[in-house]
Amino acid sequence: MRTRRVRGMALLVTAATLVLAAGCSSGGGAAGAPSVEKPNLTVAVVPALDSAGFFVALYGGLFTAQGLNVHFVPATSSETVIAQQAMGKYDITGGNYVSYVQAQQNWNAGQRPSASNPMLAANLDIFAEASVMEPGAQGLYTMPDSPIRNLSDLKNHTVAINAPNNILFLLAASVLAEHGISPKSVHFANVTFPLMPAKLKAGAINAAVLPEPFASGAEQAEGAVPLVDLDQGATTSFPIAGYVVTKQWAQQNPRTLAAFYKALEEGQQIADNSRADVEAAMEHLPTPFNVSRETAAVMALDSYPVSSGPVGSVDTVRLQRVVNVMQQFLGFGSFDINSMLMGGG
Repeated sequence: MRTRRVRGMALLVTAATLVLAAGCSSGGGAAGAPSVEKPNLTVAVVPALDSAGFFVALYGGLFTAQGLNVHFVPATSSETVIAQQAMGKYDITGGNYVSYVQAQQNWNAGQRPSASNPMLAANLDIFAEASVMEPGAQGLYTMPDSPIRNLSDLKNHTVAINAPNNILFLLAASVLAEHGISPKSVHFANVTFPLMPAKLKAGAINAAVLPEPFASGAEQAEGAVPLVDLDQGATTSFPIAGYVVTKQWAQQNPRTLAAFYKALEEGQQIADNSRADVEAAMEHLPTPFNVSRETAAVMALDSYPVSSGPVGSVDTVRLQRVVNVMQQFLGFGSFDINSMLMGGG
């Protein structure tokens, strides 16, 4: 397992990767590859740079090459799709670890989602890492004429996040606490990423926690300015996002998962080495999540862990950091991250 940062040096990849399609075509399996149990997959992923490896694989035809037809569904946050994944609507999801860990803890406590009560609970396996935070990739933003000039000014004001008690809340709460500011003194409001810049400009919110490419988009479209970079203190180089399946799904579809994982790791490797491919993939996201060429050129990138091991080869120490910080800033209870790893529970 490794995480590399090589920018401005593109990989020599296939023409299918460099010439991106606007969608993904259905296709048969790769020559000589064993057939997969489920060739048609519905995959919900948060359309942020945290998942760049997935988008490179999707628009570069890497899933198709493995005999998979992947239907991508943009997710507001991983929290908003977890219950539906537990009930079988989504085969695979990608998003922030915090919500996934909360869902597993709730499942372990006996909670079960239903159509009438889609609670945050699922029995999950984290089978691949998506991203590790780098400077500038996640930040708190305000407007240049805002009275909010430093973190202490946020007391009794409204800060937008995309879902309650998720990774963005955790990152903001951690930075606030380390600067002597109680997160309870700040009002966190749930706003979808595409709506945050306009609400920020209109004064409906006082600040917004924005990941890339939404951060650079807000700077260019509305003139938003960074108040603080969240890559600091307890959350420096923090693991942000990963990909999960339910344990039941993994048991029922081992060849499908292996094929998806192979294509995803190829996408991760390209994303971690080739900024040009990441920019192209983000430009091809569906409206309103796609970014302009101008935004793509300036957005800050995460790093994208790459594994050469089997499905589920993740950095356990790195993922345990998520639990540790949740315990520190969210009052989260005892939890063993191994229960969410392949074969761990």
